[in-house]
Amino acid sequence: MKVLLANPRGFCAGVDRAIEIVELCLARYGAPVYVRHEIVHNRHVVDDLRRKGAIFVDDPNDVPEGALLVFSAHGVSPAVRDAAATRKLRVLDATCPLVTKVHVEALRFAHEGYEIVLVGHAGHVEVEGTIGHARDRMHLVENVEDVSRLAVRDPEHLACLTQTTLSVDDTRDIMEALKRRFPAIRLPRKDDICYATQNRQNAVKQLTRDADVLLVVGAPESSNSNRLVELGAKSGARAYLVQTAADIDPSWIAGTRCVAVTAGASAPELLVQEVVARLRELGGAETRVESLPLVDEGVVFQVPAELRQFTSSADCREDPAK
Repeated sequence: MKVLLANPRGFCAGVDRAIEIVELCLARYGAPVYVRHEIVHNRHVVDDLRRKGAIFVDDPNDVPEGALLVFSAHGVSPAVRDAAATRKLRVLDATCPLVTKVHVEALRFAHEGYEIVLVGHAGHVEVEGTIGHARDRMHLVENVEDVSRLAVRDPEHLACLTQTTLSVDDTRDIMEALKRRFPAIRLPRKDDICYATQNRQNAVKQLTRDADVLLVVGAPESSNSNRLVELGAKSGARAYLVQTAADIDPSWIAGTRCVAVTAGASAPELLVQEVVARLRELGGAETRVESLPLVDEGVVFQVPAELRQFTSSADCREDPAK
């Protein structure tokens, strides 16, 4: 049996930055550090930060007045920022810069009087944050069928944004449907789906040319991980989402010639290697592991300025009130 590893896979620059922000806050200010929502959608990462002293909350009102609160990589609405300010919380923003870009576009379109069509998944924390930037002007669509039912006030003054972690192919279909129904709509010059999501989906398309089975390491709450599973299935593979190696059912790979492995943008490489080790056990001595050519995505996002000087400091605890 061949095990074929995706490249790129796992952490993206936005996830790396978000985790680093929480770890630097813990090192500089000491525990506890409060984090609004799970910093990224991965149980392993969240549990590790919780052990180090991070406390995850959904409501800023659950944070002691004056404490430090980190916003997760998914972004927040202005209402959440206002709630944090009301409680006089000290805030550090770990929102992915690519999500922030969508927020800025939403505010700009709203200021210019546009209604906004947001392509995304209802209830996803990123979508909730984006909608909050122009709630009275926002229409959420999840699929092509939603486009046919969409009612807007002024079809001549309409713009479109997207969640950053969607299926590239599905989103293209939705935007084409929007353009057919609303010819004047302002579509993104380049859709808002992030580079990491696109690159990981492209890798899955390449993997499934050879693989019979695709294992995606990721969390059930992770939008980009679920999209990889869907894409693998559409490409003809038997695709499964696994959080850890323990989730692998041996029947999935019985008699399989090639198993492909990838990971969502919030899954650490440690979990990928544990999955590979489990596949070696199941496949026996004949198992060989290969990888797609290494891809350097070349993207790094800086942490907030007040933390940069501490990125190489081993002992930097200080009173957060200073």
